[in-house]
Amino acid sequence: MWLISILILLVILGIIVLIHEFGHFITAKKSGVFIYEFSIGMGPLIWKHIGKDKIQYSIRAFPIGGYVQMAGEVMEDDNKIPKDQFMCNRPWYQRLIILVAGVTFNFLLAIVVLFFMALIWGGNDLTPRISGIMEDSAIAKSGIEVGDIITAVNGKKVYTWDKAQLYLTMNSKDGSYDITVKKANNEEETYEITPETIKLEDGTESKVFGLQIEQKIEKGFIPSIKYAFAKFASIMSSMVTVIAGLFTGALSLSSLAGPVGMYSIVDQSISLGIQQLIYLVAFLSINLGFVNILPFPAFDGGRVLFLIIEKIKGSPVNSKVENYIHLVGFALLILLMIYITIQDIFRLF
Repeated sequence: MWLISILILLVILGIIVLIHEFGHFITAKKSGVFIYEFSIGMGPLIWKHIGKDKIQYSIRAFPIGGYVQMAGEVMEDDNKIPKDQFMCNRPWYQRLIILVAGVTFNFLLAIVVLFFMALIWGGNDLTPRISGIMEDSAIAKSGIEVGDIITAVNGKKVYTWDKAQLYLTMNSKDGSYDITVKKANNEEETYEITPETIKLEDGTESKVFGLQIEQKIEKGFIPSIKYAFAKFASIMSSMVTVIAGLFTGALSLSSLAGPVGMYSIVDQSISLGIQQLIYLVAFLSINLGFVNILPFPAFDGGRVLFLIIEKIKGSPVNSKVENYIHLVGFALLILLMIYITIQDIFRLF
């Protein structure tokens, strides 16, 4: 079973990264940038073909995505290439399009996947409407009732269960949470809830509020389109909240997952069925796109930031300085990934 989970994880990551790189590839090619290689997979070369466009199309040993090798991504680096075919010499707007294309393709993939999911199985209404309350739970003792809609957690507005659930997992100063709900008469009331804390099998702790959220399914072409965009926006909003939570201390680094953690997620998704696995493709595609557009060195967003700085100052940033900053950023990312992976391994065993 573990081998199947690993293979499925590799396939999912391979598709997502490949779509990302294809976005860079097609926009760079249309913009007249010289491309040395477009590779499916990483590592040792298995097969290659030089196309009429002089691009090397490759298949490499490890099915974990791919890459696009473009001329002059930061500076002119090949005297055999015409100057106007270096990416660094293309118009500013074309370089911006090329840099954000990978993220854009990831987001489009996610929206398409969510749309077809909803078309086949129906899409959940994202409204955080309470449909059930456990007896003797913190919610049951508070006065919150079935049918109430959660509108805020600790004073922060929520419009979907994704966002409400995220705020309910964040740390609070005294262990209690102010949950605001809209009653049947459309009036809002706020209740202070102190959830029960239980220990899970992996040693981590979980808060139990004792509520269930209504799972209303809507089917049809138009509802599927609405669901796809609403779910996309909800996931994106949640990811912004996660980043903010990491900086404020409301969330710890232990809430992040690396490759080992993703293996566990895939393993759980397999047990829940094909629908959950397909949803995972959309979720991870949004995740990859969102993280890549952050203005951090070595990410696409970091390169976009340097492009914006160039536009503001009227001249390119020193290429050696930019390369050094991206190198340091990449090293920090590797260290972070090692730390998260070690945490994942401890949780797994």
